[in-house]
Amino acid sequence: MGFAAEGPLYQIGHVVTDLDAAMANRLRTARIGPWLVFRGVVLDGTFRGAPTQVIIDVGLAWRGDVQIELIEVKSTSPSPYQAADGTPLAGIHHLAWIAEDLDATVAEARARGLVEVFSAANPGTRVCYLEDPAEPGVLYEFIESAATVAMTGPAIAEAAIWDGRNPVREIG
Repeated sequence: MGFAAEGPLYQIGHVVTDLDAAMANRLRTARIGPWLVFRGVVLDGTFRGAPTQVIIDVGLAWRGDVQIELIEVKSTSPSPYQAADGTPLAGIHHLAWIAEDLDATVAEARARGLVEVFSAANPGTRVCYLEDPAEPGVLYEFIESAATVAMTGPAIAEAAIWDGRNPVREIG
């Protein structure tokens, strides 16, 4: 069973072992930037049905209309960012779309045969990762966040004219 999301692809997520090194590498090799960095992001939720709290550092940059997300997991609790033995993953991790109504979007995805892997929230954002049992390990994320939507247009515009100065911007 395949997967076809509604709307344009929003994000390509990567899990990295060192956020600062990964941003520096993408700046050097692909000129992706500027990076918006959020440290100590706490997500309370469930992973494969069990409660969990995950702490991550996140770097966000845009290439055209697509957000590149780099995630460094800081906690050791079970999460989609680690292998079953707790070893942090590294590499391309998920594709993501914005959801105006996360509950309805997840229900529709479940109706297509996808299975919820991780759902979590913090005060400004709700997310849900799902996978197709026929293709385990390929994750699809849906994001419901007014703040994310609000920052997207200005961030895309800035990335389009970015001159390389101030390549990493710590937020919060």
